[in-house]
Amino acid sequence: MAKNIPTKIYLSEEELPRQWYNLRADMKEQHDPFLHPGTLAPIKLEELCGIFIEELSKQELNFTDRYIDIPESVCNFYRMIRPSPLIRAYFLEKILGTPAEIYYKFEGTNTSGSHKLNSAIAQAYYAKEQGLNSITTETGAGQWGTALAMACSFYGLDVDIFMVKGSADQKPDRLEVMKTYGASVTPSPSNKTEIGKRIQQEKPGTTGSLGCAISEAIEVCASRESCKYVLGSVLDYVLLHQSIIGIELKTACEKYDIKPDIIIGCAGGGSNLGGLIGPYMGDKIRGKNNIKFIAVEPKSCPSFTRGKYAYDFGDTGKITPLLKMYTLGNGFIPSPIHAGGLRYHGMSPILSKLYHDGYLEAVAVGQKSVFDAASMFSKCEGILPAPESSHAIKIAIDEALKCKESGEKKTIIFGLTGTGYFDMSAYRMYNAGKMEDTELSDEDLQKGFSSIPDIPQNR
Repeated sequence: MAKNIPTKIYLSEEELPRQWYNLRADMKEQHDPFLHPGTLAPIKLEELCGIFIEELSKQELNFTDRYIDIPESVCNFYRMIRPSPLIRAYFLEKILGTPAEIYYKFEGTNTSGSHKLNSAIAQAYYAKEQGLNSITTETGAGQWGTALAMACSFYGLDVDIFMVKGSADQKPDRLEVMKTYGASVTPSPSNKTEIGKRIQQEKPGTTGSLGCAISEAIEVCASRESCKYVLGSVLDYVLLHQSIIGIELKTACEKYDIKPDIIIGCAGGGSNLGGLIGPYMGDKIRGKNNIKFIAVEPKSCPSFTRGKYAYDFGDTGKITPLLKMYTLGNGFIPSPIHAGGLRYHGMSPILSKLYHDGYLEAVAVGQKSVFDAASMFSKCEGILPAPESSHAIKIAIDEALKCKESGEKKTIIFGLTGTGYFDMSAYRMYNAGKMEDTELSDEDLQKGFSSIPDIPQNR
């Protein structure tokens, strides 16, 4: 082992970030504005505030301030769960026989088991500051729901969570953790909302989608006073909060003179990937590095690699503002793969714009190969990774093997977003040899594309 780089790199409490980094301030071109679904005019602050928390709405529309102060209360909470370690994967390197140096930023050390708590606590804080009594949200695999349940418990807020039915069936223990923190959890689509009932009538037996769950959460929110809807990914303000990951990563790398050549993250809605690469991406835009950034998504939900760059609704019920993003269509219902956090039909507008402009690469992989990588990683690094994170592990291994073939010594960093201890049904399927891959035909994709709105901006 190298003497100058420890296996685990931790920052001191004094080195913890006091500000979030706003990548939009460094983008040469902004992504297209959100559109009002009725007028198709760019969304106004007061219109966003009708759905979202006021301060978060302001952050969503902020593309000028490079740094935004983290509230003291949120900083104090971060001290309980951060910094997260940057770990050198010495044993994985040895098994692969690669000259590459491999590191991973591990976000699974908190009770929620993932990076989602970074934004959940900020959103709960702003809800409390606004004087709200409750909030609503959706969750896929359950990491976001778990994190938000914890955050709302901390600030004394009620929270209603709609969990994608396919994931709720696969991960019942996640529901119990959320309930333990006082959350109300409903598998989606449900009979609680008109949208949920309609979706079940139109698609009997559906396992649901994040788009369905979002619609239900917004409908419930709209029916209540002193309540707002919050989101765990996709939106700009979520990537802002998650930038604490990338800031810590960059500080640690500079401290030990680690210069990344490749940074890899799994991609569902974009919160983990955007937070991980943000500060380095800002430097790339300004011409200060030439890092290769890779987004990894499932073949069964390939928003980047097979989606269309168009304005689309963020939900199946077509309630949200229209977002310009890579999308499979708001009506797309993905197969119930085990990486439930990567089953969203669209991608972050920020990341979509960066991908469209060539700053970011993307690759789609099947879940069998993902779990092969997860198994190898767990055996040599001692951490059982979440299925979502394992997508990044798969491509990190592929890139390291390319270095083995070429003899190049590259520095590879990937985001390990969380642990897989609530995903034992998935590992059970894998160990039994019953893991299946889903390949989408062009006909399958066209069904989703047909739900993309026919508006002038998409013609």
